[in-house]
Amino acid sequence: QVMLVESGGGMVQAGGSLRLSCAVSGLTFSSYAMGWFRQAPGKEREFVAVIGWGSRNSNYADSLKGRFTISRDDARNTVYLQMNSLKPEDTAVYYCTTAQTFRAILTGQGDYWGQGTQVTVSS
Repeated sequence: QVMLVESGGGMVQAGGSLRLSCAVSGLTFSSYAMGWFRQAPGKEREFVAVIGWGSRNSNYADSLKGRFTISRDDARNTVYLQMNSLKPEDTAVYYCTTAQTFRAILTGQGDYWGQGTQVTVSS
């Protein structure tokens, strides 16, 4: 059984930082691309970041480049999202996802999804 469990969400003031984690089990983590999406109240789910297997490539939503960094630790079967200079508009539920291809993540077609972790940024 494949499981993705996010953690690290919470409430932070604007300008602060958070690091989200997503622990994965039930698959060969090192062979999968990993990604993060988010969904704000009343809005559609949107792509945040993706990282390929072996960390050989990554991509970000244009609006988040320079503030968010995705990374992975294959020894721990965990993907991270470091979020700096947070803004109130970053408030959302953040989901991690996995797929066998980088492109599948980019197009929102992850094979498995976590339950999400809430991030709230106050002004």
